[in-house]
Amino acid sequence: MTNAQQRIEELRSQIREHNYRYHVLDDPVISDAHYDAMMRELRRLEEAHPELVTPDSPTQRVGAPVGDLFRPVRHLRPMFSLDNADTREDLVSWEQRMERQLDEPPRGYVCELKIDGLAVVLTYRNGILDTGATRGDGTTGEDVTANLRTLASVPLRLRADDPPEILEVRGEVYMPYRAFEELNRRQAEAGLAIFANPRNAAAGSVRQKDPAVTAKRKLSIWVYQLGLVEGGPGFGTHWETLEYLSSVGLRVNPSSERLDTIEEVFAYVDRAEAARHDMAYQTDGVVIKADSLAEQDRLGYTAKAPRWAIAYKFPPEEQVTTLRDIQINIGRTGAATPFAVLEPVFVGGATVGLATLHNEDQVALKDVRIGDKVMVRRAGDVIPEVVGPVVAARTGDEKVWSMPETCPFCGSPILRAEGEAVARCTGGLACPSRAREWLFHFAGRGGMDIEHLGYKTIDLLLEHGYISDPADIFTFDVEQLAEHEGWGEISVANLRRAIEAAKNRPVARLLTALGIRHVGGTVARTLIREFGSLPALMEASEERISEVEGIGPVIAAQVAEWSSDPANRGLVEKLGEAGVRLEEEPPDERSSDLLAGASFVISGTIEGFTREEAEAAIAARGGKATGSVSGRTTALIVGESPGASKTAKAEELGIPVVDGETFRRLLDEGLSALE
Repeated sequence: MTNAQQRIEELRSQIREHNYRYHVLDDPVISDAHYDAMMRELRRLEEAHPELVTPDSPTQRVGAPVGDLFRPVRHLRPMFSLDNADTREDLVSWEQRMERQLDEPPRGYVCELKIDGLAVVLTYRNGILDTGATRGDGTTGEDVTANLRTLASVPLRLRADDPPEILEVRGEVYMPYRAFEELNRRQAEAGLAIFANPRNAAAGSVRQKDPAVTAKRKLSIWVYQLGLVEGGPGFGTHWETLEYLSSVGLRVNPSSERLDTIEEVFAYVDRAEAARHDMAYQTDGVVIKADSLAEQDRLGYTAKAPRWAIAYKFPPEEQVTTLRDIQINIGRTGAATPFAVLEPVFVGGATVGLATLHNEDQVALKDVRIGDKVMVRRAGDVIPEVVGPVVAARTGDEKVWSMPETCPFCGSPILRAEGEAVARCTGGLACPSRAREWLFHFAGRGGMDIEHLGYKTIDLLLEHGYISDPADIFTFDVEQLAEHEGWGEISVANLRRAIEAAKNRPVARLLTALGIRHVGGTVARTLIREFGSLPALMEASEERISEVEGIGPVIAAQVAEWSSDPANRGLVEKLGEAGVRLEEEPPDERSSDLLAGASFVISGTIEGFTREEAEAAIAARGGKATGSVSGRTTALIVGESPGASKTAKAEELGIPVVDGETFRRLLDEGLSALE
């Protein structure tokens, strides 16, 4: 066997294994960049030795094998792969190939963001969703209809008076960064495996036997291609098909653009790459297509890819660096969270020196060791994360890590309760790290929302002994800050005003800010609505708390235990003495019937209102504010950073979506503001 033949066989074997892990197990062990490099090397070798090309080579395959979890579904039209481009020269070469076949350059292009998710096929029959399938091997996928039906962004019925008999479309199911972070947090707390990236999380969420699991994962979809239409309109360009798909209620990415020249394509690629870290979801490139469908027909396909489309791939989001050390941070609940100290590396648009390791079990599961070469990932706002070790690079000098027995900040024992995934410092608020995190949580947007009181200011206040607990925030002499660098008259006045404003926050915000385990905003609002005040809640028995609708025994036990602690009772008393509101004012009588019988959903932050204030304003006019969009919803009110799923659901049901200005008109004029 020649050296070339031997290397070809090695690459084929490795690529097959990685294809299986990526597409079927949803558990890749190498970066996309590493995989792409292996494929490029294999193609080069096969081009140099065509006599060694075999039908089962990975270069001759369109996709991945179909798993055995779901019923197979044969696509009405094959789903091809895309050829890749890494440079402008690759794009120029692609255009030149098309020009040679067409005798002229294509008459226009469509550029679309390449979403890093799970490719799916949706088939509608007479306007009703019939089948949803994974891409599979490009010809046959897996039937995941029940799971895709749980996505609010997948319409179950097309918005069309005369829908086609058959409409097959292709799309990409993805998981937004915020949903990804929340999912991994829940997985870590439960001691379960962490997803390496949003793409894996999306794939794993769609390929669930229980659709209820998929429904909880906050997935969404972008539809990017018309596969087949029968009994419907005809089209001349790809751009026209996107406009049509959008018109019938399918979710088409608004970043797509129709362009005339390859130079404009270059500019789009540059803009997309510069903005990739500003997106709420993961993009790993740009897909460029010849716009004319007639030209697409003339250009045709190779064995695995259309000649009229190409994927320009951004530089990799994963890099390899050295794990220098593993240390721990103590959070506000005492949770001891390990993190990696790295040899700084540029990845995901920033230089990364620290990365999360989630918990003790995850360090062991990933088998990362001090001194390892590790793969590090960062994208958008996702916290940098160690994906795993490069085992082949180990020298034998690496050190296995274990959780310290004592807290590095206060010296108290670190203990892990039976059945819990998280070890905790037992030092209480005497631990300076825990106190710092608690104060930051208390003052943060999810708590009392005290502007200008971030980590830097809290560190200053703690260092000089100005505060030691949350109540001190409302009583310390703010003027003392003028003695410190960076604190002038204006900044001191701003903080003073912010602290005074926080004294009158809704009591539910205060309860959330106090940081009782399992008590977030929704639970806090439920409890305060029931008991009316924080002191009344603290006097309630565990049994009485558990009787409240929506409050389970675990939450009731936590609240009762917290309330019985003399230190906590003293803190609440001290907060009241400082002028912080402890009792919710009884609701005003209905001021009018302007919104009588109407039901609204609020998504995002409405300028000039807290969520509680907006809901109260609706109730005062006879209306009702609910948490989810349904056929009974009168309108969806959207502010800054609204939820995509609620907006998609409202659009699917034909429910008006209004902004903050229209909301204020509703309060003044009533339902006529919607006309």
